[in-house]
Amino acid sequence: QVRLVESGGGLVQAGGSLRLSCAASGRTFSMSAMGWFRQAPGKEREFVAAINWSGGSTYYADSVKGRFTISKDNAKNMVYLQMNSLKPGDTAVYYCNKVDWGSWAVFGSWGQGTQVTVSS
Repeated sequence: QVRLVESGGGLVQAGGSLRLSCAASGRTFSMSAMGWFRQAPGKEREFVAAINWSGGSTYYADSVKGRFTISKDNAKNMVYLQMNSLKPGDTAVYYCNKVDWGSWAVFGSWGQGTQVTVSS
């Protein structure tokens, strides 16, 4: 079972940047594709970005393409989400999880998430 702890959220003005981190436990992390998801108030949780097990392939939701960058450090069991040119619409709780590459189906429990608030 992978345990996930997200951090790095905060309050930022529109146009600003944040870097989210996800610390994952578990021996299979280095062989796992990982993804970032977000849930805004009153909305369903949605897919944001994913990275394959080696870090060699990435995929983004259209809404964040060109602004967000996902990366993975297998030596540290960490996944990151660099978020630039933030918009008020990016306001949400952000979560990471192990995913199935291509379907973005998640495996395991969700962490507590990290709150990102973008002011206009």
